[in-house]
Order: sequence, then C-alpha cells, then structure tokens
Amino acid sequence: MSASVFDSEGSIGQRRVVIRRNGCDVEMVELPWGLQPREPGGRAFTVIRAEGRTFPDHRCLVPASEFRHRSRGKQYGFSLADGDWFYFAGIWRPASREWPQAYAILTIEANEDIAPFHDRQMAVVRREHRIAWLDRTCREDQLLRPLPAGSYKVSRLRDEPRQAELTF
Repeated sequence: MSASVFDSEGSIGQRRVVIRRNGCDVEMVELPWGLQPREPGGRAFTVIRAEGRTFPDHRCLVPASEFRHRSRGKQYGFSLADGDWFYFAGIWRPASREWPQAYAILTIEANEDIAPFHDRQMAVVRREHRIAWLDRTCREDQLLRPLPAGSYKVSRLRDEPRQAELTF
C-alpha cells in the first residue's frame, strides 16, 4: 500500500483509498470525499468535529504521507517529523438514493506545530494505532487528540504558477 499527499483543499467528490472493516476482514476501497448535506441543496461536508462525540460504527482510515493546507495565502506541507506515513481518522456512510457511498475526515484541535497556521487539524492516527481505531478498542478521546509538539515537520511549499503566468 502507498500513502500519498492529502490536500485539504481538494474538491468534494475527490476519490481516495480508505481502509475499513468489512465483517471480520479489513478492506481497501476507493470512495469520494464528502458526505451528503443535511438539507436538500446544501453543501456536502468533508470534515466532522470529533470533540465530545462518539463514532460507534462506519469508521475508516485514510492513508497519507503529508497533508497540505493554505494559510494566509501561502501553501504549507505537514508530515511526521520521523518520516513515517499515517492515517486520518474518518467515517464513511453507505450509499443512499441521493448520495453515493462516501467518507469524511474527523478534526481535532491543532497541535502546537500546526496551531500557528490553523486552529484545527485533521485527526492523525499513527500506524501503530490503526486497528484500535477500526476495532473501537480505545475510547475516541484516547486516539483523537493532538500529537505532542515536535511531531510534525512543517515546510513552506512553492506556490504553483497561475495559468496567466505561464503564457509567453
């Protein structure tokens, strides 16, 4: 399995591999990002605040090697300082008549490395805790919490040139 960069500004419906339980098995499936809006005509939601909530079923993991976020007009990359890849804690929902099977990522308070750029972050699950998330062997508040300071390497990414800047 390979983990890739996750852009937090990716479009709704962007497809990604997620890992989830299917009975006693663990499976990898490709699902679109974004759950059905609560109200007809509403906007799909891609993230869900985790604090004070439980997620008893439909848990999933989204593998990633880095996540990207724009702050104050600049693009940044966040990866684990030890170079390891990780998962985002997520939930998935079965398809309905109006919406395909899809997933969203849970968010938590930002850790000290990310806080200068944003007050929230997607909940990172280290690889050694992946089964605990899928199998609910730990309470949510034990897994869905900020990693210690110094856990992330932050890099400023070079902005991609706009189309108009590419003309000769």
